[in-house]
Amino acid sequence: MTLKPLGDRVVLKFVEAEEKTKGGIILASTAKEKPQVAEVLAVGPGEVVDGQRVPMDVKVGDKVILGKYAGTEVKLDSEEYTVAKQSDILAIVE
Repeated sequence: MTLKPLGDRVVLKFVEAEEKTKGGIILASTAKEKPQVAEVLAVGPGEVVDGQRVPMDVKVGDKVILGKYAGTEVKLDSEEYTVAKQSDILAIVE
């Protein structure tokens, strides 16, 4: 199965956070923060405003920074994804 977002929503997969600190200390899984950098896997067609479709600013393959508590977590075929509105994306990482 695949996820096809509607409107101005995007499907994201979080990039795994580093398991070591800069000092070389290995972090336990419970000590790690939720990552904020994610890769865009799918993009909806865009929101309709005043009868006109507004194009999306992000595209598949972009790495983005998402708000810490933004989006909805979805589990599909043993993989975890996040579906979020484009307005929840704070920046594109270049």
